[in-house]
Amino acid sequence: MAQRVTLRKRQPYNTKSNRRRQVKTPGGKLVYHHLKKPGTSPKCGDCGVALPGVPALRPRQYATISKRRKTVNRAYGGSRCGDCVKSRVVRAFLIEEAKIVKKVIKSQTQPKK
Repeated sequence: MAQRVTLRKRQPYNTKSNRRRQVKTPGGKLVYHHLKKPGTSPKCGDCGVALPGVPALRPRQYATISKRRKTVNRAYGGSRCGDCVKSRVVRAFLIEEAKIVKKVIKSQTQPKK
């Protein structure tokens, strides 16, 4: 017959925060090991894709790791993915070019005095 295993925490319900795994100890007993929730990786604020180069941790663990592991060495480093940053740069450049073209056309259409 299988050995009975008792819970090690007070919470008896099968919830997301109370996941457990049966483990056999070197003494031959079966005990529960309570598992922690897996971390989720931070997402890009524009497109929602997981940010490469930033580890997937639980929220409190980001306070314990260094800044260089939380970001990527680029503009909008730990906030936006590279494709979104590229599209932002291109959009800003095209807007500035459009302003210059508009100014040139306006100066050409004005009659010379």
